[in-house]
Amino acid sequence: MIFHSLSDIALFIVWLTGMAPHPGIDTDHIREKARKDLLDLLEGVRGKKNLVIEKSLAGPIGIFVKFSTLQDHGVDKVFFLENDNVDASQKNVIFLARGEKANQPIAVAEQIRRLQKQSSIEHEFSVVWVARRTLVCNKILEEAGVLGDVGVEELPLHFIPLEQDVLSLCLNDSFSDLYLRKDPTSIFVAAQALMPIQQAHGLFPRIIGKGDNAHRLMELLFRMRSEATADESTIAKFGLMPSASIESLIIIDREIDFATVLLTQLTYEGLIDEMFAIQHNQAEIDSSIVGSAPGAQQSGRSPAAPAQQGLKRKIQLDSSDKLFEQLRDTNGAIVDGLLNKVARRLQSDMESRHAAKTTSEIRDFVNKLPGYQTEQQSLKTHIGLTEEIMKSTQGDIFRRNLEIQQNLYDGSDPSYQHEAIEEFISRDIPLTTILRLLCLESCISGGLRPKDLDNFKRQILHAYGYQHLLTLDALEKMGLLSSRASANVLLNPIGIGGGAAEAPKTNYNYLRRVLKLVVDEVNEQNPNDIAYVYSGYAPLSVRLVQSVIQKQHLLTITKGASVASNGVSSAAHGWQGFEEALRNIKGETFNKVQKGDEQAVKARHMLAGTGGKAKTVVVMFLGGVTFTEIAALRFVAKREEGRRKILICTTDVISGDRMMEAAIEKGDFGKG
Repeated sequence: MIFHSLSDIALFIVWLTGMAPHPGIDTDHIREKARKDLLDLLEGVRGKKNLVIEKSLAGPIGIFVKFSTLQDHGVDKVFFLENDNVDASQKNVIFLARGEKANQPIAVAEQIRRLQKQSSIEHEFSVVWVARRTLVCNKILEEAGVLGDVGVEELPLHFIPLEQDVLSLCLNDSFSDLYLRKDPTSIFVAAQALMPIQQAHGLFPRIIGKGDNAHRLMELLFRMRSEATADESTIAKFGLMPSASIESLIIIDREIDFATVLLTQLTYEGLIDEMFAIQHNQAEIDSSIVGSAPGAQQSGRSPAAPAQQGLKRKIQLDSSDKLFEQLRDTNGAIVDGLLNKVARRLQSDMESRHAAKTTSEIRDFVNKLPGYQTEQQSLKTHIGLTEEIMKSTQGDIFRRNLEIQQNLYDGSDPSYQHEAIEEFISRDIPLTTILRLLCLESCISGGLRPKDLDNFKRQILHAYGYQHLLTLDALEKMGLLSSRASANVLLNPIGIGGGAAEAPKTNYNYLRRVLKLVVDEVNEQNPNDIAYVYSGYAPLSVRLVQSVIQKQHLLTITKGASVASNGVSSAAHGWQGFEEALRNIKGETFNKVQKGDEQAVKARHMLAGTGGKAKTVVVMFLGGVTFTEIAALRFVAKREEGRRKILICTTDVISGDRMMEAAIEKGDFGKG
């Protein structure tokens, strides 16, 4: 290689920095960086301080930093921004809020002005915007007359690691923003979060995706790359080459597969989410179910009283609980048997103390005792949860609800399910359940017949209140509930032909056959297909990921081994081999390759060789992902172990109930 100038040598050094084999994406590093950035900002304000935090940020921040750590860095009290109750007990007041929308900056400005008027102390205010300072923030603080009185900082908090293989932006409103308010902010935030991954590990060699919002995100990533490479100061930081450790980025727009979210989740973690709602790796459970919190005395509180009905306890649901880690992705139907095995094994381990004779054997048992006690407490918690879940799953309502869902995705005539749904309405079953069933029928069947839709609307208004005119309107705006324009719309299993444009809606009746979305015989104990997560239904979103990274396997189960071997090569990229299926799914389809500087790529191959380590496939869900889809992707990742890893990224974790809550009108105008 010939260098013609010093700038060529400098550029070559930049290439060299990108040539060393990159380790995979380290979620622990992301967590530690977020923690360090926040604590550095707190340290920057000397002395004691009060922290005013936006409610939606409290959970995500709690994942990587504890309140005791905040106290160690000078935080005296923590207030929620929405409560408007920050006091004047400290001179220093720090506000921590998102600046993308006007509500938070307005609340910050009002509380600063209130403290300035009411307090005799001359406060020093700091405002930390997550993840960036915006023009909206500046304008609102300026118009309120407080911009000159505050120190303004940014906290570049993007992805929060929920697990080693799951990163979330924790944008609670991302679903309603994208599909109800048509606000693209979360797409921009997602692009901002993905760019540092490219800066650290190299460009995504291939960006593959499906859906209109996914296409917008891809275009944003290309635009941001152009802006970064145009800025000479960021070239070294950004790099010029495709990543050596990342295989591709797959972007899934939630809009292409609403039906999966509407179904009842049937994995253990999914069932906990359905019944108790998991938020930021925690769920609030009645202490009568899981018992009182352990270690009350060690934490300085009085000994825990006997569990009482109505007292809530937050339990941690992540891989720090080794028993939960084993159970979380299994089908809920087998959890009871697994817990029995653990209980018997633990009992055997505890009884081994009687066999300990020598001093060293007794010492070994004593050393293991804390682990046994922790496992015993965890076992008690999960037995309580499982018993409560079984009470629900063995009930008449749950079984009939599941039966309706299964009939709908099996392709039965949806009108045969209407009587059961009407009975649910007459029994005052929660509105979210009714709406999920109606939206599921609408998504799978291409809408409800106009007469049926009008009938259900009338029944809902009479049973649940006329305010739900707004709820029904919101569902229609999101494309979740619609009237079938024609009796044949999307009920035709033949699908859209090769010369036709993209489908206006996802044609589940066609995809059910060509992607084998319904699997009749599912082995829940030892699953051999992702369909185990819904006891017979394979999530369309995950089938699409399989069509990219498990082509031969998917072709084998959908078209047979002979077609798979004679058809698409195992080295095929992108959507190749599944073009017809994609034409029957709503939204844009794309498969873009990012190429780096040719000299840099050649130099890396020359110095580093081809390598042989497993590469990472990043799967980005815009609009949210369910725990069952995460379980299905982990199942795929296990099958691909040694060849590739899967990193799941999402705007938020979602469920059918949270999807409905985004549309449900909270005001009460009285029932009819």
